[in-house]
Amino acid sequence: MNPTTTYGVRRERLIGRKFDDAEVQADMKHFLFVVFSKAGKPYIRVEYRGEQKEFSPEEISSMVLLKMKETAESYRHHRQQRRRRCTCGLQRLAASGDQGRGHHLRPKRFSKVSGERNVLIFDLGGGTFDVSLLTIKEGIFEVKATAGDTHLGGEDFDNRLVNHFAQEFKRKNKKDLSSNLRALRRLCTACERAKRTLSSAAQTSIEIDSLFEGIDFYTSLTRGRFEELCQDLFHSTLEPVEKVLRDSRIDKANVREIVLVGGSTRIPRIIKLMSDFFNGKEPNKSINPDEADKTKLETAVNETIKWLDASQEGSKEEYEEKQKELEA
Repeated sequence: MNPTTTYGVRRERLIGRKFDDAEVQADMKHFLFVVFSKAGKPYIRVEYRGEQKEFSPEEISSMVLLKMKETAESYRHHRQQRRRRCTCGLQRLAASGDQGRGHHLRPKRFSKVSGERNVLIFDLGGGTFDVSLLTIKEGIFEVKATAGDTHLGGEDFDNRLVNHFAQEFKRKNKKDLSSNLRALRRLCTACERAKRTLSSAAQTSIEIDSLFEGIDFYTSLTRGRFEELCQDLFHSTLEPVEKVLRDSRIDKANVREIVLVGGSTRIPRIIKLMSDFFNGKEPNKSINPDEADKTKLETAVNETIKWLDASQEGSKEEYEEKQKELEA
């Protein structure tokens, strides 16, 4: 992987900003690709097949969206027949009188709840952070307040780890790898992997052969040390939460549900902070896409499709039971 042409979520932080913005200049210290000023706006320079090209962050995002569109259309084409069969089965379930179970992608059936309820959406991804407070009544969603931080996400946690281990490498070996883009990219990848591992383990190891000038780098990281390094970043997620509560004039005791979205919400410390803030209320993580086990999900879907093929005249109760298995 070429570190100078790997952008990830970093480019998103440049969209709509001027090159001289303090936040852009601060972000550039962590970028492994070339950013320069063109008409006062940040542009990205890349080398492709021996030729240098220049793109705005918006152009790169457009390319990503077009590629996603192509991938989605290709997937839809190959899965069209199976999807139709599965949809027919779910439609039969809906027609049997329980429309709330007619779509297996609904983690919560808000329309089934009588009265009014307040739901807080906590979306912490790789590069940005968004909080929304919704009021749901009879299936109608009303946004009461929004807040967030366009410069807070999993990448910031990764940067903390990279800086920490770069200093450790320098202390142990008397060599500074901070100017070597390939070494930084390899270290960043290892730190991101360690961060993910610590979501389910108390300790993990980092092992990188020949990281810099032929020197191997082996170290370990505990969940407690990770939380200590990122403590201020974790706590800063509470500020937008407090803001949406103030702006909406809704007391936190009246928030019925907290929904966590985005890969960074897997971090145990984030989950605990939210639970503690809402007086012990357990957040709902059921729609976090990064938590899904792809193989398990595909197997469950395929088994359900086969069952639908063999159960054209299944009873309502049978469909309900199969739906529960798929959701689990």
